[in-house]
Amino acid sequence: MATVREGSKGVLLVVDVQVDVVKAAWENQRVVGNVARAVERARDQKVPVIWVQHSDEDLPHGSAQWQWAPPLAPAAGEVLIHKHFNSSFEATSLDQELARLGATHITLAGASSNWCIRATAYGALERGYDLTLLSDAHTTNTMVLDDGTRLEAADLVKELNIAMTWLSYPGRTNATAKTEDTTFTVAKP
Repeated sequence: MATVREGSKGVLLVVDVQVDVVKAAWENQRVVGNVARAVERARDQKVPVIWVQHSDEDLPHGSAQWQWAPPLAPAAGEVLIHKHFNSSFEATSLDQELARLGATHITLAGASSNWCIRATAYGALERGYDLTLLSDAHTTNTMVLDDGTRLEAADLVKELNIAMTWLSYPGRTNATAKTEDTTFTVAKP
């Protein structure tokens, strides 16, 4: 069992809202706007914002498609984590940065819902963090499987939102919230 984090100090974790990741994603402009609003709200509330940026052979570090989707950009002093795997925790300093900040609760936004957002959400819960997924601030692309089956992006987003409300981990709280409704912390029962 994971060590449950005591307290209610929150952070906003923005994952992979990069040009090439969101360019063809479902409702990308609305979602990127909601992510930008979440960043603004976190900064206004003095909640740390942590940025996670993916790179691999299809998304080369430093390339135009690797950049943050406008209008997003880390502010001076905000933590920036570079990753190469789906989970923002794997082979990164994210856990150490969260410990340094005293974070116990992660509010999560970004892309892609069915890959890096899902892996990061499960990674956070498995490491003892409370988690709120911003239900209107994550997106993905429709998937077409080899047999022609289509997994619609809207359904993938909806499914993850449902999963984040139904999951149950001992001593942890997980939920979804709309960007405008989030408080960036969760009171322990």
